[in-house]
Amino acid sequence: MAKAKFPTRFGRFTIYGIEGARKIDEAVAIQHGKLQRGKPVLVRVHSQCLTGDVFGSERCDCRAQLEFSLKRIAKAPSGIILYLAQEGRGIGLINKLRAYELQDEGLDTVEANRKLGFAADSRDYDFAAAALKALGVRSVRLLSNNPEKVSQLERNGIRVVQRVPCQPPTTKHSRAYLRTKLEKLGHLLDSP
Repeated sequence: MAKAKFPTRFGRFTIYGIEGARKIDEAVAIQHGKLQRGKPVLVRVHSQCLTGDVFGSERCDCRAQLEFSLKRIAKAPSGIILYLAQEGRGIGLINKLRAYELQDEGLDTVEANRKLGFAADSRDYDFAAAALKALGVRSVRLLSNNPEKVSQLERNGIRVVQRVPCQPPTTKHSRAYLRTKLEKLGHLLDSP
């Protein structure tokens, strides 16, 4: 792991680089405050989204969720954003862009992934659990709407004591995307 001070517009953090046994197992964690031993940590496990996080795409809610989480964690006594290299729900950047093309033709995000030969969501949270353990985290208050993320973390030894809703305001461009997450992926959302 690598570790450095990491000031942001949201607050002061410490940044960690985390590597696992496999080449694909890489993550960045930014931690705010000092973790209290034995207390659940406010955590956002966030999958990389170049189009949303970096370029500000409104096709998804990724950047909005990331910023929402950064603000919540910066206001809390302590917390962690774990940023995973799982672009496009695990299908990779180029395939995600291919899925965008299919969405432009009328498919939703789940239909597009399936047409490309992928599962609706190919993400795996085994390494996320290992990375949290490497940071000394065993129980979390998880900023997420994804019940699959909760169950995978728990199966891998991270106790989720609370699921904290992560639903920033939607845009007219992301409304259909969020409806698909609610109806086809079982995400726990208020009606978009």
